[in-house]
Amino acid sequence: MRMTVLASGSRGNSTVIASAQTRLLIDAGLSCRELLKRMALANEDPTALSAILITHEHQDHIAGLGVLARRLGIPVYLTEPTHRAWVRMLTPRTTMTYAQWLDHVQQEKQARAEAAAAQAITPTPAESIEEPAFDLAASTPASDPDEDDCDPSPSKPKADPTHLPAVEYFHSGTNFTIGDISITPFTIPHDAADPCGFVFESRTEQVRMAIATDLGYMPPNVKSALRGIDVLLLESNHDLEMLKDGPYPWSVKQRVLSRVGHLSNHATAEFLARDYDGGAHTIVLGHLSEQNNDPSLALLAAEQALAGRMSLLGNRIMLAQQAAPLPSISL
Repeated sequence: MRMTVLASGSRGNSTVIASAQTRLLIDAGLSCRELLKRMALANEDPTALSAILITHEHQDHIAGLGVLARRLGIPVYLTEPTHRAWVRMLTPRTTMTYAQWLDHVQQEKQARAEAAAAQAITPTPAESIEEPAFDLAASTPASDPDEDDCDPSPSKPKADPTHLPAVEYFHSGTNFTIGDISITPFTIPHDAADPCGFVFESRTEQVRMAIATDLGYMPPNVKSALRGIDVLLLESNHDLEMLKDGPYPWSVKQRVLSRVGHLSNHATAEFLARDYDGGAHTIVLGHLSEQNNDPSLALLAAEQALAGRMSLLGNRIMLAQQAAPLPSISL
């Protein structure tokens, strides 16, 4: 079983989890073209993917979802609230003022009157022209700027950006299976519709891997889910001082620091020191902020937290990157 982090950070996230028979893409936070490029660099065959799993609907996790899924013709697994939120993002509502609505109604009346006159129909006073029903907030599908990235025939009409080849819903806390990989999603505290992390277990190889990023703190259910993990991708998003002194507006800083924001180096180190069971072969620190963190600071905090437990056979620490895939971790 192996984990290949294709990208991790504020500008895009995607990871391949693979067993002998099954390959899963977790999140599609880059363009379709870039995802295919990263998979080629990592020697991962995109045509061998069994499904795409989505943690939540933020852009850095779903930017290339629709185009890639349609390109490969594979199912997408996500929660129903996450799916609804994603569809709403791609089909923004167009608001119409009352004056515009009245003008539209008048134009409809005129068009009907002209059509009736052309057919030599003279309505009697009792035959009033009914005002058409009209939605003040008509839905207009947004175009997908990435649609042509993986489209061999860009001249054909644009596809519905919300169309997916197949959709499968799961519920956090309820185990499900794809191929020979057993998957347990768990709820995480983040400001999204229904965010989750995942534990993946190979039923044939007795290996467990987990992804836990985009969470404001470590609640008991997450700590419990991350026990007995062999390879763990764990968030270490920001350094507290760098974030406070950094360029983000105060409102964004408050969001990141909140209990539905992101884990700091300190919070991640605290988990590793106090609640982590020490059983992983490799811990990958991910979702590092390019603006508010330094890889050396994240690495130092984790190493100090693990103290004497690091060795060649256990608790090796790796840093996921935004710009390039991480070498595959195989057990």
